[in-house]
Amino acid sequence: MNRNQGTSGKGKPSGRGNQGEAKKGVARGGEGGKSKSFSRGNAPIKKGNPTPKKASNPDEIRLNKYIANSGICSRREADDHIAIGLVTVNGKVITEMGYKVKVADEVRYDGARINPEKKAYVLLNKPKGFATTTSEGKGRTVMDLVANSTSSRIKPIGRLGRNSKGLILFTNDDAIAAKFTNSKHGVPRLFHIELDKNLKLEDLKKIQAGFKIEGKLIEVEEISYIDNASKKEIGLKIKNTGNTIIRSIFDYIKYEIVSLDCVAIGHLTKKDIPRGSWKHLTEQELNTLKML
Repeated sequence: MNRNQGTSGKGKPSGRGNQGEAKKGVARGGEGGKSKSFSRGNAPIKKGNPTPKKASNPDEIRLNKYIANSGICSRREADDHIAIGLVTVNGKVITEMGYKVKVADEVRYDGARINPEKKAYVLLNKPKGFATTTSEGKGRTVMDLVANSTSSRIKPIGRLGRNSKGLILFTNDDAIAAKFTNSKHGVPRLFHIELDKNLKLEDLKKIQAGFKIEGKLIEVEEISYIDNASKKEIGLKIKNTGNTIIRSIFDYIKYEIVSLDCVAIGHLTKKDIPRGSWKHLTEQELNTLKML
């Protein structure tokens, strides 16, 4: 029996044991000295009209969660980074706790753009007849071929013409994509090219030495004839991400490209990737790519 609950008469509670507490405004079961109000049936008494909760927007996400999802740090650490002004949203410094952003917003941490999606790296062996674009209304595109590869919003790095074929790397990792856009320190791609006629040795040497087209210096890493094939077939290694520059080279020296196939991107090859198929990069392949 509770020592504060006495009995009197015929076993009825006397109530005397609780009078002191009642005077202090303390109800039994309360915490921290705060009183609770009860109505009949112990249902809580409603005070005024409750403020309705604001419906959450499924397209928005808290900024600290956005940062944490990008893999930079925890949500608690993200709050610290936000507070000291290291985070911008669409070019504006944000220091407000609880600030919400849309997935499409440009969020930067310490100047570098971040992405809340899981990083994905997909290597496609493109067949002919597919345009290298993310735009709709262009007929069949490479995005159709990798549509089921990942839920992350990946984009192709570089371009291959609709009638060209070979390897294309897709990712949502801006740091990896930036490696390819640097023509001097980028990632080399190796092409197997077939021309409409034999490539003269003097023209091969001219391409290897480099030359200017409309005032712009055109350089390649390597160029050579394909072993055990006609002089129409050559291998060309270049760091430029588009195949337009390759066509410009041969147009300039009066050759027509019949077939163009990207057979390697850095250390990545078409091995075990049938035409029209794709694969995710292994951890080792990704680590090697990051070191290039």
